[in-house]
Amino acid sequence: MFTKLYITALIVFFAIDMVWLGVVAKDFYRAQIGHLMKPDVNWIAAIIFYLIFITGLVVFVITPAIEKGQWTHALLFGALFGFVCYATYDLTNLAVTKDWPILVTIVDLAWGAVLASSVSTVTYFIISKIIL
Repeated sequence: MFTKLYITALIVFFAIDMVWLGVVAKDFYRAQIGHLMKPDVNWIAAIIFYLIFITGLVVFVITPAIEKGQWTHALLFGALFGFVCYATYDLTNLAVTKDWPILVTIVDLAWGAVLASSVSTVTYFIISKIIL
């Protein structure tokens, strides 16, 4: 079951996050932290983040939601998980990086909560309707 949850969540996460990063917030990040960004994405680091983050969602959010049979668990705990994970990154940057914009931190905290909640809830419904 873990593998099915993982693959489903990974596909959902990638699709949603690529729309955010590639379309919705592309100019926002460049305007806010473009001076800190590398010209080329370190894809190995990005992929490792995705793999670890999805593992956390599946283990700590999606599996318990399915076991409880509660999509609201996926929604609420997904939001909390995303908020905590993104807070780790953004608040650390705010604490130690020169000129890190507080606006980026606020937007990222909200995005982390929305993204993880969405991925968890959509994965819950896909798995519930197709596999269970």
